[in-house]
Amino acid sequence: MIMSRIEAPRDETTGNLLDRLLDGLPAEAVLADPDVTASYAHDMASFCPAGTPAVVVLPRTVEEVQHVMRTATELRVPVVPQGARTGLSGAANASDGCVVLSLTKMDRILEISPVDRVAVVEPGVVNAALSRAVGEHGLYYPPDPSSWEMCTIGGNIGTGSGGLCCVKYGVTAEYVLGLDVVLADGRLMSTGRRTAKGVAGYDLTRLFVGSEGSLGIVVRAVLALKPQPPQQLVLAAEFASGAAACAAVCRIMEGGHVPSLLELMDRTTVKAVNDLTRMGLPETTEALLLAAFDTPDPAADLAAVGALCEAAGATRVVPAEDAAESELLLQARRSSLVALEAVKGTTMIDDVCVPRSRLGDMIEGVERVAEKYRLTIGVVAHAGDGNTHPTVCFDARDPDECRRARESFDAIMELGLELGGTITGEHGVGVLKKEWLAREIGPVGLEMQRAVKQVFDPLGILNPGKLF
Repeated sequence: MIMSRIEAPRDETTGNLLDRLLDGLPAEAVLADPDVTASYAHDMASFCPAGTPAVVVLPRTVEEVQHVMRTATELRVPVVPQGARTGLSGAANASDGCVVLSLTKMDRILEISPVDRVAVVEPGVVNAALSRAVGEHGLYYPPDPSSWEMCTIGGNIGTGSGGLCCVKYGVTAEYVLGLDVVLADGRLMSTGRRTAKGVAGYDLTRLFVGSEGSLGIVVRAVLALKPQPPQQLVLAAEFASGAAACAAVCRIMEGGHVPSLLELMDRTTVKAVNDLTRMGLPETTEALLLAAFDTPDPAADLAAVGALCEAAGATRVVPAEDAAESELLLQARRSSLVALEAVKGTTMIDDVCVPRSRLGDMIEGVERVAEKYRLTIGVVAHAGDGNTHPTVCFDARDPDECRRARESFDAIMELGLELGGTITGEHGVGVLKKEWLAREIGPVGLEMQRAVKQVFDPLGILNPGKLF
């Protein structure tokens, strides 16, 4: 419901906020019906508290975002920026009395330059829409989170997201060349560049990537593009243990191979995908490894990697013969998280990244955690990066199972740190992992990060309660 100045709630605080917002925004951009605003309260994370927003604003221009931030600064009202709310850490969760600043209406692709190999976009552009648009120019935007058909570029930047192709092409941070950012007080700042090189001053662009909306509001991004690679081919290798599959990953990377994708699915995940999709994946396997190459001769690369898998103990190696077979295998991987959610109805998706050399230890450790807490935990992993997604399946209606799910989630993060890893490879900290960020970076690191936050947001109104 769109609230006009007259229809808006008239308590002093909210009424004043709405009046001030409507001074610089069209009425259709301001939502204040509690039934509507409640639907913007949280992202897709479990066990993350969310408050009640006072209002939701959907700006279409930079000037409208600036007006929101000036108003919020003057009235000392918190602002929670949001994209598509596909995040998994609670980073987009509302706080009580906040302005939810939804950037989904700022969804224009402003420029695609084949010469400079850049795209200039607004934050609400959907990842898949950008990928298709640049593909028409023979270009490629590599970052591809699993939610790429829904998630937005602004959200990808805010969380520093990754995806399946990171083993070869890297994560979002490596493709953000420059940003336009509205600061907490409404000022507009430009960072970075659109040139191939540039080292002028501190790298403030990288500072904003992964900052989860706590330092400023991204309203425009200059993104690097690559030439469209050849169609990739995929290989599937079955293993009798997760340790053997991880040994194959180490052999592949040590051998200097550069796959465009190297993904692992454990037995629990394979069964869940079969139950959901009836794809007929081999449930006798303990681990299924998917490797892909988008090189000029992918069949030769797959043959070499297949031999390494067999040397590591693969019981079966099946290379796809064409793009259709490859896409079928990738669809199984993309279905993993939805399939695991169907096991018990609710999931907690961990995001622990470890050195590749410790990947086998991580997989075995998760098995022990599942046994200890008597839970189903499926593991899918961007194996080439060491980025694991142990997914805890539980019944949200069972209080004891909920408790065990939360404890197992924490045990997995502790395991990751013990193995020399990090608590999040691509999902971010948000609300879910605040306690663990402090453990990972230590007291001095935490002090410095808070000092940076103070410089950009002295009143603490930008996405309060997130990160630390």
